[in-house]
Amino acid sequence: MTMVSPLTIRTETAADVAAREFLLDRCFGEARFLKTCERLREGRLPAEGLALTADDADGRLVGTLRFWHVTAAASNPALLLGPLAVAPELRGVGLGAAMMRAGLARAEALGHRAVLLVGDAPYYARFGFSAALTERLSLPGPYERERFLARELVPGALAGARGLVIGTGALLPVAEIPAAVAQAA
Repeated sequence: MTMVSPLTIRTETAADVAAREFLLDRCFGEARFLKTCERLREGRLPAEGLALTADDADGRLVGTLRFWHVTAAASNPALLLGPLAVAPELRGVGLGAAMMRAGLARAEALGHRAVLLVGDAPYYARFGFSAALTERLSLPGPYERERFLARELVPGALAGARGLVIGTGALLPVAEIPAAVAQAA
């Protein structure tokens, strides 16, 4: 666990699902289901040990960060970061940055080699993300090229990577797919 006083960053549990979805709706609205990165996450489970939440002192879920397995151009395994969300009333207190540092440290400790994301380049640059590493990669749908970023956790992990990024993580259990599809509708 990581503390951002008086906030606690911890591993997400099944009991967090409703609160996480409520937070994501507050932060991104229904349009979040239309994003290209959602196509890579759709029907899949987040990477093991890489779904984080943040709770306030009252135990209320106020932050979420998840990573997903992808392959960068069929030969370079990587993680897709997102979404990262912090309750609007807590933006600017450093929770998002603390979650990023905790998530990246976990990903590196678990042996992952690279992380991709679509997001605000100036925000993510401070964590080592750059559009230079994604110049020869593409995503399956519309996105803003300057927002498609990567960070190598192992130097050279994306060397030679070119082509389409695809989702490769574990699939949701069949019983959970209708709920996830209904949620996206």
